[in-house]
Amino acid sequence: MRLRSLAAALAAVLAAGALAPPAPAAAATADRWGFAYVKDPTVPAWTVLDTTRQWGSWKTAFPADWAQGAKVAPGRFLVRFPHIGTGSRGVPHVTPVNRTGHYCEVVRWYQSGADQIVDVQCHKPGGTREDSPFTVLWTTSSGVLPAGSAHAYAQVTAGAGLAQSYNSTGALNGVGALGVGQYTVKLPGVGLAGVQAGNVQVTAVQPNALPRRCKVYRWFAAGTDVVAYVSCFDHAGTPTNSDFTLSYHRRRAVVGSVAPPTRFGHLDASAGGATNDNSVLGVGANSIAALAPAGRYLATFPQLGVRETHAQVVAVGSGPNYCHLTQPWSYALDAGVDVICFDGAGVSTPHRFLVAFTSRV
Repeated sequence: MRLRSLAAALAAVLAAGALAPPAPAAAATADRWGFAYVKDPTVPAWTVLDTTRQWGSWKTAFPADWAQGAKVAPGRFLVRFPHIGTGSRGVPHVTPVNRTGHYCEVVRWYQSGADQIVDVQCHKPGGTREDSPFTVLWTTSSGVLPAGSAHAYAQVTAGAGLAQSYNSTGALNGVGALGVGQYTVKLPGVGLAGVQAGNVQVTAVQPNALPRRCKVYRWFAAGTDVVAYVSCFDHAGTPTNSDFTLSYHRRRAVVGSVAPPTRFGHLDASAGGATNDNSVLGVGANSIAALAPAGRYLATFPQLGVRETHAQVVAVGSGPNYCHLTQPWSYALDAGVDVICFDGAGVSTPHRFLVAFTSRV
């Protein structure tokens, strides 16, 4: 990948402009959110999804209600989070769960009655639409957070526009184009000064359900700003312009909330430092080990596997390689998250990745 200099990239971000986040509100981040695991993507409408791996902000007022799902076409699945509908606000993320190289994207998200729907399309290597299990979350936030933790997100269009964004510092996020299928996203003030910290997640969005994958090419600290370069590809591994969502969290769960939950963590094994954080044991407590076959890894999050839990994964690095989950994470206090990475043809291959894990408590 050919990238411009950092100075040129940041200039492009500023020139592209940004949308201001909502004015500070009484509600704390995150305002509304939900996560779920689609174990069987062939179930009819509306089947309750795995109750051990789902939760959401609706549970306070509606403790007996659960997220549901419905297959609507080959590889196409709708997830319904009850009672938290807000239309197209917020951002979703999706991570496939398989060992076959199938990958998934978000088609759209919208309100249906009182509920929030996330529409997901999965593909097998080569681009044919085909079912795959997956994890999914949706979250929306407003307001400014005190120092000590941070949350930010952006919905980016294929033309490097900013459809919506949120930044817990109240600053303006920015986005710019670096080339075909290449973007830069700037999240001001959410990081630690001069230190790579926190976690980034990225998900491709394709309104026509065409096969797309997006990943983090590189991410780094620029003062207290977090800058991420994002690369998107088509079914053949060719760089291709695509919509996507990007979120960042530091000392907070991947959905943007804290207290609850009090048990969450994230890991970028290649970066280390504060990119490896555990809300119970602190920086550096999580670990990663290589498994067979090549390209498979076990990320362990000590003392975080309590009650309903959730995981998201995204690849980091050059080329069309991508990463996701091989199977549901182990349901134990020391949670084991099994990750596998693939080359552009769907062959398991070693690659760097970012993983985030959270409990609901």
